[in-house]
Amino acid sequence: MKFVRSRSNPLFKSLLKLKDSPRERRREGCALLDGAHLVAAYIGHGGEPQAIAVSAGAAETPEIKRLLEKTRSPEPIILTAALFRELSPVTTPSGIIAVVAIPPVRPVPHDVECCLLVEEIQDPGNLGSILRSAAAAGVRHVLLSKGCADAWSPRVLRGAMGAHHWLVIEERANLSVFARAYRGQVVAMAGGAGKSIFEVDLTRPTAIAVGNEGSGLSPELMTHAAIVAAVPMAAGVESINVGAATAVCLFERVRQLRTARSAE
Repeated sequence: MKFVRSRSNPLFKSLLKLKDSPRERRREGCALLDGAHLVAAYIGHGGEPQAIAVSAGAAETPEIKRLLEKTRSPEPIILTAALFRELSPVTTPSGIIAVVAIPPVRPVPHDVECCLLVEEIQDPGNLGSILRSAAAAGVRHVLLSKGCADAWSPRVLRGAMGAHHWLVIEERANLSVFARAYRGQVVAMAGGAGKSIFEVDLTRPTAIAVGNEGSGLSPELMTHAAIVAAVPMAAGVESINVGAATAVCLFERVRQLRTARSAE
């Protein structure tokens, strides 16, 4: 095992760059998975980490020892507790971080049954929640505009809780071009819209568009929407978190599909 005790160590500096820099992640084609849950999910889906770093205080815990036994990755890098805390975005790290390859970009086909168009969602927690809801609702294809948070940042990965392994994520996508070519209906979510999402037929091929936490969807993308809908809310309530609103829309589709199948 390689023991790293200094911030000037090249291995530690390379890991810190992957944590902090989207440009470095794109250049290297790698991201950091922080925590035993995310590393276990990755290995469980057949992934093989390129490298693993563990905290000196956690290297012998049963959970981490089991994870290390399941992988053929090189011997782990052992970091001091202080250095490990610099790499982990959480207050109480579980003690393991894996370097994994970012899958190559695969353009989303224009005839998928359902997809999400995510525009300018800048908060990593919101984006992670949206990705997690998409995976849970069985919607595999997600397109992210150029202004979205980096899908492979540590905070988004932690918020998504392993959803990345179920999804096809196209980052820096031109959402208007996709919406124009999409062969189903484009449903734009906008607060104050006259139509409720519960009134929209989501059993049809559908692209659901959700926008920035403050400004919503751009006028350009809105022009390509066949339907503009809102999540109905109690009187006097002005807004709902975009992650929660997206989950409502996705699971309304799940409900409609199950109702349609049960009626056959």
